[in-house]
Formats: sequence, structure tokens, C-alpha cells
Amino acid sequence: MRAKLRDTELFFDVEGLGWVPDGPTLREKPVTVLLHGGPGADHTGYKPTFSSLADVTQLIYLDHRGQGRSARGNPTDYTLNNNVEDLEALRQYLGLGPIMVIGGSYGGMVALAYASRYPRQVRKLMVYATAASHHFLPVAQETLRRIGTAEQRAIAQHLWGGSFRDDEHLGEYFRQLGPLYALKYDAAQAAIGSDRTILSYQATNQAFGGFLRSFDLIPELARITAPTLVLGAQQDWICAPRFSTAIAQAIPQAQCQIVQNCGHMIRTDQPAALMGHLRSFITA
Repeated sequence: MRAKLRDTELFFDVEGLGWVPDGPTLREKPVTVLLHGGPGADHTGYKPTFSSLADVTQLIYLDHRGQGRSARGNPTDYTLNNNVEDLEALRQYLGLGPIMVIGGSYGGMVALAYASRYPRQVRKLMVYATAASHHFLPVAQETLRRIGTAEQRAIAQHLWGGSFRDDEHLGEYFRQLGPLYALKYDAAQAAIGSDRTILSYQATNQAFGGFLRSFDLIPELARITAPTLVLGAQQDWICAPRFSTAIAQAIPQAQCQIVQNCGHMIRTDQPAALMGHLRSFITA
């Protein structure tokens, strides 16, 4: 499905009933919007893992502007601020009240910014393997210098510099860095997921070559009023678990869990643990 909002067109997909039979009446399930990472990826990486939550919440998968199946436009508009405003515009377009939000990696950054700016519109907030300020970048660069191969360090220069040439070049980056993102990296399975994913190198370049170098949400996190769950990954090379702890410390009464034996791709390394934490928090 597509919605023409603000100055763009966003793709979204819905999974699960919104109203379900409950004895002699219908009961409305809460709505959860899922925000994908990258930036420069799309929502498909969440499927089918997150489908297991559809019995307790209606799921809305969203592709950020300029990414996935959403409309392309001027890359200078592919910003964190626009992603936040697009989410609010979609909420209003769908006629929704307060929503639950799940965001992983860059999607977590968007989720944190949204919950800070629109605290009354967030029912529950769940973020994982993410960071709330540009300080994650030098830490990730140092980690890669320490554990990465020469080839991995070389192609990652295009991430840090925001200089990928095209989508194929970005895809090659993910193929080479895959074993660092997921401890259980399986090249064959990763190739299947890659075939499903529509990349947007321009969104990646715009973020890492621009606004991610200076963004800082930490001062704004105290505005978040929604119950919040923060999940970090014990062996996350790009968003180290210390940044999950910092997020939780800045949000009033946030819960924080560090998932063991996994890298940045928690949904690949520990899907049952990830879904267990999310399900328990949603239904609490």
C-alpha cells in the first residue's frame, strides 16, 4: 500500500487484524509501526521474524522515504527529521491514536526522535541495536580497525565517507561486512535476503556522509513518556551495547536488556530472544 504524504509517497504493509473477536464483542489490538535500519535498506528484513507478533499487535511495516518501495526524490530530503515527520503524517493518514513503535539500528534512531518529539502519540517504545548520538561512529571505526579484515576496512571507508557509487556497491559492502553484523552469518541465507531487499545507496550516503556525523538525541530523550524497552547486542560492532545503556539511562524508567551471544543483527543471531523480549513488553 502507498500513501501520498507531505512531499513524498510512502510504502507501507499491514499484517494482522486490527479488531479481533473476543466473546460477544470485538477487541481492538494495539498498532505497532516497525522502522527499518540502514539507512538505505527496507522493511523486508523484518519478515517473517516479526510476523510472530501479529497475534498480539497489528503490524505496520514502513519503508522510509527514498528507500525500499517508497518514492525516490531529492537525496538531500532523506533526513532523520523528515523520517520523523513522515511517521507522524502516516499515523494521522491512517487515523490512528497513540501507536507502539519498534525500531532497529537506524530505525531505532528514528523511533527515539519520534517519541521525543511526539511523546503523546507513542503508546510503547521499543528500540534495539541502536544509538542516540554521533558518538557511535568513532567507536565503530575503532572496532573495525581492530577486528576487521583489510578488505572490510577498505570498503567501509565508503560507509564512513558517504561515497557508495551505486546500489551494487552498497550491496557488496553488506556482503563483505555480513560476518561482523551477524555471528551466525550464513552467506546463502544472506543472499536470499539480499535479493528481497531494495537498497538505496543515496540514503546511506546522505546519512553517513551528513547528518549522522552530528546528530545528538540524548538531550531530548527525557521528553519521552512512553514505557520504553531498550535492547542492546553483546557483540555489536557498529552500535556498541554501551550506547543502549546510555539511551536507557536518559529515558525516565526505561528498561534495558543486553542480549547475549549476538551481533548487530539480533534478529539473525537470537530471534527467539528478541521476539520474547518484545512480546513480553507489548503484552505487559
